[in-house]
Amino acid sequence: MNSLNSILVEGNLVRDPNLNKTPRGTQVCTFSLACNRSYRSMDNRQQKEVSFFEVEVWSKLADACAETLKKGRGVRVVGRLKQDRWSDAEGKNHSRIKIVGEHVEFNPVALQAKSPATAAAATATEAIAEPEPVYFEEAYPPELSGGQEVP
Repeated sequence: MNSLNSILVEGNLVRDPNLNKTPRGTQVCTFSLACNRSYRSMDNRQQKEVSFFEVEVWSKLADACAETLKKGRGVRVVGRLKQDRWSDAEGKNHSRIKIVGEHVEFNPVALQAKSPATAAAATATEAIAEPEPVYFEEAYPPELSGGQEVP
């Protein structure tokens, strides 16, 4: 039986995304998300916590994320968890878990008005852009897609 490895997170970018290329020329974009959670404690006080997640996207999705996302932008990521393992120069073992994004939705961005008069004239529907879902079949790195370069 296959295991299920799926995750959905929604949050805001902590910093601008970083776009790189693999030695084979495939685009890879990494960014950090902050996800907020509010809850009531046992003594009925409102509590807040923030979780931070590293996200990695590949190929055309990497290009779209690098072009569209900026620090503070809201985003929803659907993907899978991946654990990287390595040993440092001293032989100590390390590991890190990250999200490999397979689908990304960009949350709407409020447009900035140039003057108070312009802001008063703008309606709610004009002030918010529509979400931009991005779908790509080539979400997997070449290492996971049969060893062939993803166009």
